[in-house]
Amino acid sequence: MLKRVLRSKMFIAAASSVVAGYIRFVYATSRMVPNPDKPTETMLGDNPLVAAFWHGQFLIIPAISPPEGRYHCMVARHDDAELLSRTLAKCKLGLIRGAGAGKRRKDRGGVHALRAAIKTLEEGKSIAMTAEVPPGPARRTSPGVVALAKHSGRPVRPVAVATSRFLTFGNWSRFTLNLPFSRLALVVGDAVHVPSDADEAQLEMARLAIEQGLNDVTRRAYEAVGRDAADATPVEAGGRLKPGLSYRAYRTVSRLIRPFARILLRRRSRNGKEIAARLDERMGIAAIPRPGKKLLWFHAASVGETNVVLPLIDTLHRERPDLGILLTTVTVTSSKVAASRLPPGAIHQFVPLDTPAFVKRFLNHWKPSMALFIESEIWPNLVMDADRRRIPVVLLNARLSERSFRRWLKLRGFSRPLFARFAVVLAQSEGLAKRIVKLGAPKVIAAGNLKFDAPALPVDMAELTRLRARVGERRIFLAASTHQGEEEMVAEVHKKLCEEDASHLTIIVPRHPERGEKIAAMLTSQGVGVARRSANEELSANISAYIADTLGELGLFYKLAPFALVGGSMTPVGGHNPIEAAKLGCGVITGPHWHNFPEVYQALAEAGGCRFATSPEDLWQTVHALYEDPASLSIMKANADNAVRNLSGALSRTMAALEPFLPPKETQLPDAQDQKAYAS
Repeated sequence: MLKRVLRSKMFIAAASSVVAGYIRFVYATSRMVPNPDKPTETMLGDNPLVAAFWHGQFLIIPAISPPEGRYHCMVARHDDAELLSRTLAKCKLGLIRGAGAGKRRKDRGGVHALRAAIKTLEEGKSIAMTAEVPPGPARRTSPGVVALAKHSGRPVRPVAVATSRFLTFGNWSRFTLNLPFSRLALVVGDAVHVPSDADEAQLEMARLAIEQGLNDVTRRAYEAVGRDAADATPVEAGGRLKPGLSYRAYRTVSRLIRPFARILLRRRSRNGKEIAARLDERMGIAAIPRPGKKLLWFHAASVGETNVVLPLIDTLHRERPDLGILLTTVTVTSSKVAASRLPPGAIHQFVPLDTPAFVKRFLNHWKPSMALFIESEIWPNLVMDADRRRIPVVLLNARLSERSFRRWLKLRGFSRPLFARFAVVLAQSEGLAKRIVKLGAPKVIAAGNLKFDAPALPVDMAELTRLRARVGERRIFLAASTHQGEEEMVAEVHKKLCEEDASHLTIIVPRHPERGEKIAAMLTSQGVGVARRSANEELSANISAYIADTLGELGLFYKLAPFALVGGSMTPVGGHNPIEAAKLGCGVITGPHWHNFPEVYQALAEAGGCRFATSPEDLWQTVHALYEDPASLSIMKANADNAVRNLSGALSRTMAALEPFLPPKETQLPDAQDQKAYAS
């Protein structure tokens, strides 16, 4: 019923009168800004001509068209365009009905419109038309504009109109509603002529020239009225969405945290989650001077993300020694990994809390040339404020769970402006890329997972030899990166394994080493002989459970054990990276919760490179089977190795994708003072 009313002749007649009146009202109440390049009255010379403008920017153009030789406008002939055509007619403009097919791939009167437009130009009347064909792609000149110029012999002039006050809509072209009482600017670009005998290459050159001209006049028009054209540009064309109410609320709440920040940080420090001597860094106060060179800023949350990005940092450090490296992280354990594995001269700092004042202080000091966030580590104020300073922001190795994706999707006023700030997003897979595009990211590339290209975890070979001598012929079951609740399941499996073989040894490497004492107490209460590595307790014959509650030694135990349960998978944590085990020749067992690494586990499963366990009983049977069938274990390891090799290549694709955003190369070396500051 409503649709019939909206398409009725009575409604369209009334609505078109209102719209035409509104256009005249905006024009009458706005002050025209003088064009610094050309007088307004001479800008639309070369009559007859083709005046081209972007689809979302045409509202005020009918009021500005010169009184002599009124323009004829190209308007689609479907029902939805009736209101527009009637509005243009009330503005005393001629009409040519028909448009290109665009993505719809059906006849919309384009051929008829082209012929009518050529005839109109031959009669000495000019044509006004949008450069894009709905529904896009936005800000891409259609071949129809070029074809009209070729067959008519008349030039195309890019035209842009901007007002200082406007609203934008979320449609494909970012339609702009100009508001009254504004400053108003009209900018017309240089004419583009298309030879009548132009070949395909020349036609494409002309199309690009029109496109570039339109972008140029649009930018100049908005600059003339004191606005940024990005605020009225579609996101996929480099535009910027204004943050919605949800982001503004987040920013307000984050400001309120500032007075309580030091109290919060001191409490976290007492719990071992912060380093007391470095709390100032969490408030944006730098501990060391900024190096005297252009700086790449990487941000990773914890150990996993740090391990992912270190090979990329090493590659950039080797290939671009003219660039400084700053790595920020959140956790204490990641800071220790960074201290031991960052290349010479690279700097580690703790990331500031996502409070505007702390973020401002951080960016004022470090002044990065580029910001690279890892995986799902997205802090809104850091991202938005970096973009506000025209710092290219990149999301590397991006991943997004289905749950997170649905949550972001519900907060479009938050997610779309936020993801639109990323200059490029490099996703781990095609599926993830599609999700991130829906959240508003303008450029997304499925570059692959950097974890596949990460080198094997470091192994202290001398310590490995010592441990092998201590273990001797004992069978080992390794539970790696375990979380609360998993150690109790491992204890059940351990008891059954000891019933079969009294010399059996279970090694537990907790994800958070500070939990080692609690895990040891739980096992001791069950009568298990326990030793803790962090306490330097020796692995003797009467010890059947060894707690490796130290930092940075997971590789050592993957190399020591024939296979391992990769933790975070027996409880709904989502699992941890199985590639770390596979690269060190350790067989992979996972629980049912491996949704953090779906692509990896699917590849391993298809290749026969891992085992799945759904319960403690199932886990015991899996471990028992691998002990009893070493040939099957060897095949599983070989299959896992092949699967990981087939998934590699993300590092080279990432480097290629980053190249256009990196600062230009500099040949000069920093002076001695800069080198000293950088090394510190």
